[in-house]
Amino acid sequence: MSGTSDNAGLGQQLARIAEILERMAPAAPSSAELADAEVFVWTPDQGLLPVERPNRVELALLQGIERQRDTLHENTLRFAKALPANNALLWGARGTGKSSLVKAVHAEVNAIARAEGEFGPLALVEIHREDIPTLPGLLHRLRQGERRCILFCDDLSFDSEDASYKSLKAVLEGGVEGRPENVVFYATSNRRHLMPRDMIDNERSTAINPSEAVEEKVSLSDRFGLWLGFHNCDQPTYFAMIEGYARRYGLELPLEELHAQANEWSVTRGARSGRVAWQFVQDLAGRLGKRLD
Repeated sequence: MSGTSDNAGLGQQLARIAEILERMAPAAPSSAELADAEVFVWTPDQGLLPVERPNRVELALLQGIERQRDTLHENTLRFAKALPANNALLWGARGTGKSSLVKAVHAEVNAIARAEGEFGPLALVEIHREDIPTLPGLLHRLRQGERRCILFCDDLSFDSEDASYKSLKAVLEGGVEGRPENVVFYATSNRRHLMPRDMIDNERSTAINPSEAVEEKVSLSDRFGLWLGFHNCDQPTYFAMIEGYARRYGLELPLEELHAQANEWSVTRGARSGRVAWQFVQDLAGRLGKRLD
């Protein structure tokens, strides 16, 4: 009897301690609903977090990628209108406007949605590379809603020790449920097949059946219906980017001087790209005392 009474008292004490600790702990942040914003970041612990001021540039300011721009814009517009659309892989040299294009196209299509009123604005949901294993849970959540979503992963790639690409393959097309009708997947990568060349070559050299091993590795990129390649730009395109930014933000400088400074900047960086152009414009605006609003 005494032992039973002691156990009951101990249980009550532990329950009170647990209740006190629960009150002291900060409340778990509530995950936003898809109707709360246009852009979200997905985190496994906190769910969908709205982004109040997305980091993006206007579509018209992206120069030298007209074909890629038009293709992705058309695919996204069809998706917004509930027509068939493809997953898209934007691959190529760094700093060439891949992620900027995804965000700019999303904003442009939503502007059309608001102006025409024939379809609703899309949600852009970014998932980080390290959170890819939680993708099935995120897709299950998005599937429950009616809003159409672009699921976006920037700088997607896999190394030799990473097997999460298999789950991504199943989610994109090959799983039992497949991709939800209201979700399309856009990814950017510096690698066309999302894996380094030496990794693919190693699989070919060590596998019992080399062709099957390589097929297993590169078949992930086949899940993307659109492959859009991006490459370093030439000097006229680089100057066109600079001039477009200068007009947009009122950076008054003689054209020859603007070109000379932009060229010197690109030489010091050892490259010409959209990212280098934007970094030069930020430096120039700072020196001229102009805000880039």
